[in-house]
Amino acid sequence: MATPHINAKLGDFASTVLFPGDPLRAKYIADNFLKNVKEVTNIRNMLGFTGEYNNKQISVMGSGMGIPSCSIYAKELITEYKVQNIIRIGTAGGLKTAKLNDIVLVQGASTDSNVNRARLKGFDYSATSSFKLLLSAYNSAIKKNIPITVGNCFSSDYFYNPLTDLIDYLDKMQILCIEMEAAGLFGVAAEYNANALAILTISDEIRTHKSISAEERQTKLNNMIEIALNMDNI
Repeated sequence: MATPHINAKLGDFASTVLFPGDPLRAKYIADNFLKNVKEVTNIRNMLGFTGEYNNKQISVMGSGMGIPSCSIYAKELITEYKVQNIIRIGTAGGLKTAKLNDIVLVQGASTDSNVNRARLKGFDYSATSSFKLLLSAYNSAIKKNIPITVGNCFSSDYFYNPLTDLIDYLDKMQILCIEMEAAGLFGVAAEYNANALAILTISDEIRTHKSISAEERQTKLNNMIEIALNMDNI
């Protein structure tokens, strides 16, 4: 049942997959939060695991960086492995109102990518998360007393964006942060009738240049992981 990018067998993935960009973060989640863990895929070291959390089956797998990589893995998880819920667990650059270590539940994702226009015959597609997952994550954060903000992100194809005035426009439109995957993930989920959400931790502030370390990106982002794992309807 392997695909060109995933060497798992049908049934190896749970119906819900946590989807960090970094495969080492996937391993960290599996090692520190799940029980009875099995590695189910490792092509190109894009590691994926399935285990148990509070007596429910959960999978976690890396997505890689950017919309193209994320979209390949999301599509195959949904269409070939029958995954129903994909929850991106990622980091983002904060804009005017999002500060270091803030957690953002992404309601909608604007983008400079054309992937969703291609899905809608050249028209703008509104890339939004699943309300069911968004509400469940919100309630999970409230129960665990973890502060969160709900709002919109910007998914960029550029890490080093040549448009130096872009952040001024994003601030004006009340975009909270910039990342590189959510708009593509939401488009894939809509196309293939699945549910998707992005939970983001602000790892750097774009204007002030404050940032957390590379090690902290892998191991110190437990609050958003706790929110995802304790959602009711996954």
